[in-house]
Amino acid sequence: MTYLWGGMILIGVLYGAFAGNLQAVTEAVVSSAGEAVSLCITMAGITAMWTGIMKIAENAGLVSQLAGRMRPVLKFLFPGLEPDSPACHYISLNFLSNLFGISWASTSAGLKAMEELDRLNKEECRRYGKTGRRSPRTASSAMCTFMIINVSSLQLIPLNMIAYRTKYGSADPAAIVGPAILATAVSTAVAVVFCKIMDGKRG
Repeated sequence: MTYLWGGMILIGVLYGAFAGNLQAVTEAVVSSAGEAVSLCITMAGITAMWTGIMKIAENAGLVSQLAGRMRPVLKFLFPGLEPDSPACHYISLNFLSNLFGISWASTSAGLKAMEELDRLNKEECRRYGKTGRRSPRTASSAMCTFMIINVSSLQLIPLNMIAYRTKYGSADPAAIVGPAILATAVSTAVAVVFCKIMDGKRG
C-alpha cells in the first residue's frame, strides 16, 4: 500500500508539473491536508462518544446480555470456540460495534479477538505437534471466518457514514441507512456462505 499510494502521489505531482499546473497541485495539497485534519478531529470526537457509550453499556451489563443472545450465531460461525471464552467475548463486542456502524470503535475489540484466536491456534498446534495439518503461522478456520465476517460487517445504523455525510453538508444524511442495510446484509450473507463452504472443504 505504501508503494501504491506513493506512486499515485508521485504520478499526480509529475503530471501537474508537465501540464503546467504545479501551483494548483500545491494548493490542492495544502487544502486537502487541512481538510484531512479537520475530518480526523470530527470523526475522533464521534468515535470517542460512541466508544464511551459502548463502555457504559458494557459496564451496565447490556453488552453481556446482547452477547448472550448472539451465542447461537457465534456457535454456528465458530463451532470450535467455547461460548464463555475471551475470544467469543471480544468477537461479540466487535460484531455489536459493527452492527451499530461504529466500525472505528470496533477496532480494539477486533484486535483483541484476533489475538485470542491466534493464542488458541498456537495452543492447538502445540497440542497436536507435528501430527497437525498446519503450523502456528497458518491462520485457523476461526481466524479466517472472523476476518471475513468483520470485513463484510452487517450494519443496521451506519453512524460513521451518517457522520461523513453530515460533515460534508448532505441534505439527508440518514438516507444511506436503507442501502447500507441491504448492501451489508448481502455481503455478510455471501461471507457466511463462503466461510461454510471453505470449512467443509477443510473438513
